[in-house]
Amino acid sequence: MDSNERYLRKNIGRKIKLARSRTNYTQEKLAEKLSLSTRYISQLERGIAFGSATTIINLCKALNISANFLFDDLIGNDSSSFNDLVDDKFLEAYMKLNNYNKEIVYLLTTQLVKMQENRSNSYKNA
Repeated sequence: MDSNERYLRKNIGRKIKLARSRTNYTQEKLAEKLSLSTRYISQLERGIAFGSATTIINLCKALNISANFLFDDLIGNDSSSFNDLVDDKFLEAYMKLNNYNKEIVYLLTTQLVKMQENRSNSYKNA
């Protein structure tokens, strides 16, 4: 397996782990739900194994995610990757939030960006 393949598998595996964490499934529970072994789920999450199309579809259904969640940033032409943009710990915590609290995080973030831009503009004008 070349380095690009390793990178792709690790990226997808990381997203599977994040989605599993959001559903509060253990590897054991997800494995049972999909009739797979816990070891195989672990290998998927670490990027050691890569599932068949059927396995990926069943994972998406079980974790209530779209294939876009797993593949979109890998297929797009943008040079920055999902891994470079979001801190793992933040994303794991964020994925556990309900929609109401996600909205609060969004509103806080946009306000912080505005405050930062205003402060930056104040320094430029001084």
